[in-house]
Amino acid sequence: MNLDALRWQQNSPLFYPWLALLFVGWLMVASASTGIAEHYTGNSAYFTIRHAFYLVFGIVTTFVVSQIPLSRWAKFDGLLLVLGFIGLILVFVPGIGHEVNGSQRWLNLGIIKIQASELAKLGAVFYIAGYLVRREIEVKSQWSGFLKPLALLAAMVGLLLAEPDFGAVVVLLGAAMIQLFLGGVKAGQFFLLTFATVVISSIVVTGEDYRMQRLMAYLDPWAPEQVYGTGYQLTQSLIAFGRGEWFGVGFGESVQKLFYLPEAHTDFVFAIWSEETGLFGGIAALLLLAFTIATIWKISWRAQKAGLMYAAYIALGIASLLGLQVVINLGVNTGLLPTKGLTLPFYSYGGSSLMMCCAMIGIVMRIAYETKQVEEGHELDEESEEDDNE
Repeated sequence: MNLDALRWQQNSPLFYPWLALLFVGWLMVASASTGIAEHYTGNSAYFTIRHAFYLVFGIVTTFVVSQIPLSRWAKFDGLLLVLGFIGLILVFVPGIGHEVNGSQRWLNLGIIKIQASELAKLGAVFYIAGYLVRREIEVKSQWSGFLKPLALLAAMVGLLLAEPDFGAVVVLLGAAMIQLFLGGVKAGQFFLLTFATVVISSIVVTGEDYRMQRLMAYLDPWAPEQVYGTGYQLTQSLIAFGRGEWFGVGFGESVQKLFYLPEAHTDFVFAIWSEETGLFGGIAALLLLAFTIATIWKISWRAQKAGLMYAAYIALGIASLLGLQVVINLGVNTGLLPTKGLTLPFYSYGGSSLMMCCAMIGIVMRIAYETKQVEEGHELDEESEEDDNE
């Protein structure tokens, strides 16, 4: 690896937006976590310091992942899917799986706990991207090409629902559907899949009492029986938004983070940020996220024009994963969607989520780099040429 291979990332269109996301996310966690950190550890900066370490690991992850040629990912996309399945199975193994708030979603690796669904979602994106390239004609002309990847996704969805992690299911299926649709699946097949997804989701929601309670709280969170029950998180989040008004109460001056709003530094970190920085601060944070995701979409479009379809589908899937997770988290925070435990990419506290987001940025940086090489008429590295000849 030459020195130039370590410098090109700063010329990527994602480099500075990515650094800005990391910095803003650290500020959010630093402010939102002080109360809970003081209560549980006696050190108000505990989560701030831990998140700083996660940032360092995330930055290293981005640079390491960005050095991996796409041809190498293409050779092992099936292995990534297998690893995703293994992670989803291991969460149910005593001693390895770790339960948090009644959900068996985490793998206990000693120094860090990893949410298995993070790797599973990325593995699914890589697998579908490779499948769309290898089976392009079958996907566009036959039902079998459409149904084969859905069978694997159905198995993954079953494992996620067993944890349970309904939020990850929605993000996974949404990203997969976008990839399949833009990969050439017929409109009739796509709408059939959409209809089936809605029906199955309705059955899943109504099949569990706690999900029905969340749905009822979503419909009327201020009802006397909900406001201090299932609807408590939502009402406290709405109060935080209301207190922020136009310009906020001041950084670090939130009241809602002082044990009024549960999960203030994770799932509801945006509500605390909006309380402290107001409508304008919230919009600025959202615009930064929107710009980053739009840039990834643009990179996907450029890769498609350059003939790098595998790269284009991967960037498309990553943009869909991040975009859907942002929409769902913000919908939950603002009461537009029922309460669901899903972090806000780059902003919420959490090591596995942050490192996976950084890994995805590294992958897209590599896609942008290889696309630029092709656009300028340069040859890709030897591995990429071998893969194309195959």
